[in-house]
Amino acid sequence: MGRGERLFGPTLTTRTVAAALRDLEHPKAEVRAAAASDLGRTEEGSATDAVAALLRALDDEEPRVRAAAAEGLATRAPAEAVEPLLACAEDDEPHVRELALLALGAIRSPEAAARLGSLAEDPEPRVRFQALIAYARSATHREVLERLVAATHDRDPLVAHIALRLAEELGDDRGPVAPAIVLRCLELVSDEAVELRAAAAVILARAGRTEGYGTLLALVSRTLETTQLEDEAAAIELVGELGLKEALPLLRRRTSLGAFGLGGDPLAWQARVALARLGDGRQRRWILSELTSWDRERRTLAAAAAGRARLAEARPLLEAMRGDAGRADPEAVELALDELEANRGK
Repeated sequence: MGRGERLFGPTLTTRTVAAALRDLEHPKAEVRAAAASDLGRTEEGSATDAVAALLRALDDEEPRVRAAAAEGLATRAPAEAVEPLLACAEDDEPHVRELALLALGAIRSPEAAARLGSLAEDPEPRVRFQALIAYARSATHREVLERLVAATHDRDPLVAHIALRLAEELGDDRGPVAPAIVLRCLELVSDEAVELRAAAAVILARAGRTEGYGTLLALVSRTLETTQLEDEAAAIELVGELGLKEALPLLRRRTSLGAFGLGGDPLAWQARVALARLGDGRQRRWILSELTSWDRERRTLAAAAAGRARLAEARPLLEAMRGDAGRADPEAVELALDELEANRGK
C-alpha cells in the first residue's frame, strides 16, 4: 500500500523455532536479526516462547536486531508488547521506530493512543507515516479525525496522503467522509503535489462532490501521473460509476492486457470494467465471454467485473456458477449477484 507495507512468509516448524530461539543468543548480529525475523512466523503452538524471545530482543544492542524483533511482533500483535514497543518507538534509530509503530498499529491498543499521537510528530517522514496508521487504529474517532486533518498539512506529501486515505477509511456518521476532510480536499484538489491532488479528487467524488472530476479525467488519460497506483485505479473506476462519457476515449486507450497478460496497461482490467459500466458493447461482450473461460481465475475476475459493471445479462451465467467453487470463487459470485440485485431496474 505504500510506505511501511510488509509481507510475511510461511510459518516455521517447531524444530526451526527451537533453532531460532538458540540463534537469538548468537554473537553475530546478523544471525540474531535473522532469528528474530524467523520468530515472527512461528506456528501457533510456539507463540508464547517466540513472543517472549522477541520482547527480549527489543533490548538487543544492535538496531537491526531490535528492528527485526519489532517486525516479528507485528505478526503476532500480543497485548503484552505495547509498553516495550512504545519504548522502541523512541529508539535512536528511525528504522526501529518505524517497525515498532508498525507492530503497535497491529495491536490496536486504546491505552497507547495518547503516546502514539505525540509520536506522529517524529522528525522522520517514514516514522510519522507509521505513527499515523497506528494512531488511527487505536484512538477514538474524534481524536483520530483531528490528528488526520492536521497531518494533511505535513511537509512530506506521502505522509499527508496517508492521512487523507486514513480519514476516508474512518468515515463519518454524517456521510461517507467527514466534512472537515471534504473541506480539506477542496483545498488539496489543486495542490502542487500530484499525490494529494489525486487522493483529494477521489475522496471528493466518493463524497458526491464534482470539484475533482477534471483531476479524475487527467489521471485516466495519464496527463497527470501519480506514484499511488490505487488512486489511479480508483479514478478509472469512478469515471465509470459516475457516468462520465467524456472518459470513453481515454479509457479505450487503456484496455490492452498484453500478450499472455504481460506488457499491457497495469489497469487495463479496471478500464474495461469502467467502459462496460459506461455501456461499451465490446467490453460487455468481453466480460460475458470471460465468464465461460477455461480458466477458473479468469471466470472469477469476470464475475467481479460483471458485478461492478452492473451487467444484468450476466445474471444467468452467475447463477449457474453459484455455490460451485470449481467454477469460480463463491464469494466473488455472490458479491456480483448482490450488486446486480441492488441495481435491478436502475
